[in-house]
Amino acid sequence: MKLTKHAHACVTLEKDGTRVVIDPGTLTPDAAEAVNQAQVILITHEHFDHFDENLVGKALQEQPELHVYGTPAVAAALGDHDGRVHAVTAGDAFAVGSLDVTVHGHRHALIHADMPCPDNVGYLFDNGALYHPGDAYFAPDAAVHTLLLPTSGPWTKLGDAADYVRTVKPERIFQIHELMLSELGQQSTARLLGEDGLTGTPITRLEPGTTVQL
Repeated sequence: MKLTKHAHACVTLEKDGTRVVIDPGTLTPDAAEAVNQAQVILITHEHFDHFDENLVGKALQEQPELHVYGTPAVAAALGDHDGRVHAVTAGDAFAVGSLDVTVHGHRHALIHADMPCPDNVGYLFDNGALYHPGDAYFAPDAAVHTLLLPTSGPWTKLGDAADYVRTVKPERIFQIHELMLSELGQQSTARLLGEDGLTGTPITRLEPGTTVQL
């Protein structure tokens, strides 16, 4: 499986000729290009930085083989599209080409008591090879090899992130959702949370456009 990092929370996974895009939001400049090359889109929740409704809706109209999986709110926003839009919740499992996917978690992390928490799901691939949590520090009840760790945003906190990594116990981490951190902030976060910091786990900052083999 190959992973390509895009800006913010968006990544592309590729395995055996199948391309899956996760969370193509409005803060990802090359989201349209990624979506146009994908057979499947996975959405963790409906916030604009993870779900560009206009982009995904247009893709569904123009790409007749495209399938989209997301929370019930995401599915309702897009419509059925001849059964190609799928609402998923925690406990669901499905296959995308040769990729096995399981769904975990329920709610977006709390930003403030005055702000509602939408549904948020995380996606675990190939029995723990990779986990994308969306906007939540929810630990799946499974071993995780590679964790995509959100490191910036109005709901994140370094201490909570450290405890989350200690709970999940991944073998390695890639930063995502880092757009609200400066270059210095990203470096500092990697040091504090990484192999020589609070978690003892290697954490890697991937520049947008970088592809790695998992």
